[in-house]
Amino acid sequence: LLKYNSSHPRTDVHIDNGILAMTLAMTPKDRYVGGGTFFEHFGVSNVLQMDVGHGTFRPGSVRHGGHKVLEGTRYILGAFLLIEDKPEHVRRLKNRGSDLRKAGDLEGAAKHFEWALAINPKCTTCLKDWAEILLAEKRFVEAEEKIRAALELLEHQDSDALFTLGILLSEQGKDEESLKAYQQSLELNAEDAELCYNLGIKLGAKGDTKGEMNMYAKATNVDPQMGGAWVNWGTALAEAGNLDDAEMMFVKALECGPDVRPKALMNLALVHNTRANEYAQGGDLPSAKASALKASNLLDQAKPLLDELASDAAGADADSQRYITQFKPLRLQVHRLYGQILAGAGEYAACEEEFKRAAETYPDIPGVWDMLGRILELQGKTAEAAECKAKVTELTGR
Repeated sequence: LLKYNSSHPRTDVHIDNGILAMTLAMTPKDRYVGGGTFFEHFGVSNVLQMDVGHGTFRPGSVRHGGHKVLEGTRYILGAFLLIEDKPEHVRRLKNRGSDLRKAGDLEGAAKHFEWALAINPKCTTCLKDWAEILLAEKRFVEAEEKIRAALELLEHQDSDALFTLGILLSEQGKDEESLKAYQQSLELNAEDAELCYNLGIKLGAKGDTKGEMNMYAKATNVDPQMGGAWVNWGTALAEAGNLDDAEMMFVKALECGPDVRPKALMNLALVHNTRANEYAQGGDLPSAKASALKASNLLDQAKPLLDELASDAAGADADSQRYITQFKPLRLQVHRLYGQILAGAGEYAACEEEFKRAAETYPDIPGVWDMLGRILELQGKTAEAAECKAKVTELTGR
């Protein structure tokens, strides 16, 4: 018995394990708002209306899903029919392969899909699952062959297969074909957050900023916990000069879990650092100081999280590695700007402390010692300033 309400509004597009599947509506239509089953190949908007007592029978392999229940509660009874006196070898091999894949035995899983396809070459789920294994193994050409075979059998009416094809084409540098595959997948299933996210990235790479942000909006509407979409949306807004809305997106990303938190913190720091620079150029030193301090504090929060990522080489993806690499230059930039603002406000001692902090953290950077030497010299601390100049000479060799 399946229950749908505002906290569990729908079921994603899926197939059922069984020769036949049945659904029976248990709730009168006037007891809820929204909801409704759809079959992917008929289109997401083509909702099957089922009042209480109405039901469907269909092959288990038909991809279907449900629209969100917005108000009230809807109950559905689901049942799956198997053939008692006939072993379903293909289904069993496919399910065993899926279990092995979940357990991390990709070689064993691929063998089971191969055996299943030897019995039934038209097992599309076996083709799709095998393609995803080949994708994980970076065997992109072989994976593309399998997924295209599945799509041919499915008359190109399967959003998951089209999404996988989009990833495979992207990995091979076929960006235009990849974009087309993502768009075709979106036409079938507009409520796939990861699909919208990936399509947003592709549109952004093409320079379609409006389309990019529209996809991130759709992704976060479907899954408010998709932190990557919030971060990318905020980045697109910031690059367009809309810092206020960008800040809102990065704050949203902070709520999405530990994997995205350091990225959100760094982007928020960048927003505040940009504001600090703008305030300083406009002569508003109090606002500049406040923004620079916020940027500094945000980076201090991000540092241990990035260090944890860096210590786990296997756990840091390419995007995380990019943030790890970018942290040091950004931290130095914030140290420099904050110190300059303090010096401009006549707070020489505070500026000295800021530059000393930078020198303690990054003693290998000549520019840090140069900044510290200048503020020391400005305060008449010639001996200490000379030591800083000597350090610059040592690091630069001149």
